[in-house]
Amino acid sequence: MISGEEIVNLSRLQFGLTAMYHFLFVPLTLGLAFILAIMESVYVMTGKVVYKDMTKFWGKLFAINFAMGVTTGITLEFQFGTNWAYYSHYVGDIFGPILASEGWMAFFLESTLVGLFFFGWDRLTKVQHLAVTWLVAFGTSFSALWILIANGWMQYPVGSAFNYETLRMEMASFADVFFNPVAQVKFVHTVAAGYVTGSMFVLGISAWYLIRRRDLGFARRSFSIAAAFGLASVLSVIVLGDESGYTSGEVQKIKLAAIEAEWDTHEPPASFTIIGFPDQEAEKTHFAIKVPYVLGLIATRSVDEDVKGLKDLRAESAKRIRSGMIAYGQLQKIRAGDKSEPTKTLFDQHVTDLGYGLLLKKYTADPASASEEMIQQAANDTIPRVAPLFWTFRLMVAAGFTMLFVFAMAFYFCATRVADQKKWLLRLATWCIPLPWIASEAGWFVAEYGRQPWTISGVLPTHLSASNISSDQLWFSIGGFVFFYTALLIIEMFLMIKYVRLGPSSLHTGKYHFETNPAASVP
Repeated sequence: MISGEEIVNLSRLQFGLTAMYHFLFVPLTLGLAFILAIMESVYVMTGKVVYKDMTKFWGKLFAINFAMGVTTGITLEFQFGTNWAYYSHYVGDIFGPILASEGWMAFFLESTLVGLFFFGWDRLTKVQHLAVTWLVAFGTSFSALWILIANGWMQYPVGSAFNYETLRMEMASFADVFFNPVAQVKFVHTVAAGYVTGSMFVLGISAWYLIRRRDLGFARRSFSIAAAFGLASVLSVIVLGDESGYTSGEVQKIKLAAIEAEWDTHEPPASFTIIGFPDQEAEKTHFAIKVPYVLGLIATRSVDEDVKGLKDLRAESAKRIRSGMIAYGQLQKIRAGDKSEPTKTLFDQHVTDLGYGLLLKKYTADPASASEEMIQQAANDTIPRVAPLFWTFRLMVAAGFTMLFVFAMAFYFCATRVADQKKWLLRLATWCIPLPWIASEAGWFVAEYGRQPWTISGVLPTHLSASNISSDQLWFSIGGFVFFYTALLIIEMFLMIKYVRLGPSSLHTGKYHFETNPAASVP
């Protein structure tokens, strides 16, 4: 095996840790921004000062989180150049415009508007400030859009073509890249998950105030808004998650089969495995509990189409690897000066499988002459470890349905005006605050781990993408990132807890008689 596997694994570890840290802050930014817009809209429509206080208080927590998200996000993008230099060279023609668009069309706009939100209360009219708040909300989602278009292209690289003269992927259609079905589904699913995060954050903290019978007018209103917005959002996440499963069934069959521990292709309709114990070596799932029809409906929207198992998909990968060997061999001839029509025609016939041929670079310097054993090894590499995907996906789903229950109960009891009397619900809402983060981190793990062994699915293997740097440099930077980001996380938690404990009382810009009246209802 060619050396450098340790460098690749350490680079993956560093990028994974950085991304997971960064995504601790992103969902709350997405969710709180829209909740702030809703609260301020009610303030402008009703003139009730309590809604202004709500916007300012939750806005302070939004600011703390936003600052941390910016700090971690910038470092994450730098790693494309420092740790993944060949990847950046290989796809820079496509990735560059997307990240540039995120920078100047979203990030700078978003940052400017955030400044206006915090410093414009006494300088703008009510309507002007409300417009700024809504633009902040849309700006945060717009920023996420470009990042998810980039990630969606890595999952499903449409609108691009390989140039044998530059040895790079180049953009063929910006519209195809932008409207990539994987990117669009990923965007709406991720943004909706952010709305759930913001809602659960507000719901849990408001429940904490209600348990302690403090700031009751503020807490009741915040709880009600979070319950309604959260219920709509979590239902959207579930529906969009189903759509994501269908998209994966269309374009990421190996990932879907690994998530479901679907080893064999069975007669349709495919059953969904609720729980079981995947055994990678034996290629079977022990003690599997299945629900008939469900996987077929999720993956194919039908009951008469099969869902291919990992064994058959591995055989397809081996076939594509053999095709990629031909493409690689013809590419070498072209680079050596043979640009005859037969050579270019044969290359064009197999170029879509060139990435599969590059998988053999892990085992030989010349993929065109790889042995059958190497082909089988490379085909085995296209199947990720099943157990981590299987269990992480189910953790995400369990967290999602738990939140659905909490939001549904909160919405019902708010509608009947007895929510603050349900101590069990208030305590449950408080304890469930971490759930959306658990679900989001689990979702990203499934999305990215399930794509392995590819940096760009079917195009560029991960083991060819890393920079040529030393393991000592990587260990040093990993240690630095972990220390720095952990410090940032501790600072954020300290500031959040500090201001939550202080509560909204210090922000009151007027007096409202129901603030300390336990019997008062939300008007």
